Amino acid sequence: MVTSSGVDEYYDEELEEIKRRKLLEYQRMLERLRREEQERQLYQAQKEAYLRAILTPEARQRLSNLKLVKPELVELLENQLIQLAQAGRIKTPISDETLKQILKNITNHTRKEIRLKGLRRGF
Repeated sequence: MVTSSGVDEYYDEELEEIKRRKLLEYQRMLERLRREEQERQLYQAQKEAYLRAILTPEARQRLSNLKLVKPELVELLENQLIQLAQAGRIKTPISDETLKQILKNITNHTRKEIRLKGLRRGF
């Protein structure tokens, strides 16, 4: 015969085991998130250092200003500039004038794509 206190002890032990497993799971998840955040910060610091090396102060300021309005565009542009510089396909340091020309080309290309898409849809 099982007493009610024996059943209670069994459920208490089972409950404690579930709590312990959940706590371990949360701790692992928190540690993973911390590592990912550290990796992201390290990547961002390396990227910023590389941009400081390949852009003039004026060009960096222009990108910072543009980032307030179009952060996605600036993210793509920064990555592209780094790749071009690493491949030796663009002269460094990149001046503000060169950056303005690149931005102008991107804007013109984007407008052409929008116009072409609109024409295909009958706009």
